[in-house]
Amino acid sequence: MKKLIKQFRFTPDNYPAAVEAKIQKLRKLKYKLPPRKALRTPEQIEGIRESAKINTALLDFLAEHIREGMSTAEIDRLTYDFTTGHGAIPAPLNYEGFPKSVCTSVNDVVCHGIPSETEILRSGDIVNVDVSTIYKGYFSDASRMFMIGDVAPEKQRLVQVTKECLEIGIAAAQPWKQLGDVGAAIQQHAEKNGYSVVRDLCGHGVGVQFHETPDVMHFGRPGTGMVILPGMTFTIEPMINMGSYEVFVDEADDWTVLTDDGLPSAQWEHMLLITETGNEILTY
Repeated sequence: MKKLIKQFRFTPDNYPAAVEAKIQKLRKLKYKLPPRKALRTPEQIEGIRESAKINTALLDFLAEHIREGMSTAEIDRLTYDFTTGHGAIPAPLNYEGFPKSVCTSVNDVVCHGIPSETEILRSGDIVNVDVSTIYKGYFSDASRMFMIGDVAPEKQRLVQVTKECLEIGIAAAQPWKQLGDVGAAIQQHAEKNGYSVVRDLCGHGVGVQFHETPDVMHFGRPGTGMVILPGMTFTIEPMINMGSYEVFVDEADDWTVLTDDGLPSAQWEHMLLITETGNEILTY
């Protein structure tokens, strides 16, 4: 087979020549790069933004309704009705067998909690509500923490520090840096405050599919991992535990992830678009 003489282009055609040149230099230096398909076209970015608008509006809507005494199944119904009412689809529903439209993770549930009629939000609970939206074929994803009634100061602090971890991770997610920089920044802040970072779950690429390259770890070493390139879209969603970072999956449903020691966990999630000069928060 005849070898191509001309070096093939890595980026989509609309990307600036300076970005293409820098990527080609990194390729020659053998840096770990995302696949070409992880760099979004303008048409894809527009579609992802529209999906993200619905996803954020959904969380705003849920924030107005979440209250003490409601079941997590009611959160699921509100999620389904709002999403479909806006011409969109709840991405979790039937994803690999997941039975509901939203993940509701209360207290020691780290993530992937399944809404239930019998799970009632009580004063003192902390709950993560994780919503994902498909709109015209494009995906978006985000989660927020909610504190119900009179929450103990130690739980309030966990929720606050976890949000700070997210913000620090976003600040570290800059073009031409590496994903290890993001993880290291999150880990340093969590551990400085006496908490641990869950190792077995991570953020992810999202936009054209629900889960794509890259995996975004929330721990790590600076200067390691995949290079962050303009045009990537992914989530940062640190799961921070009050105690040990060890977790397990409830064998009763094969979805619900809980802390091994029974202590509380918190999570916040935003979705980012990496730009040439920084990043844009798409969902929150």
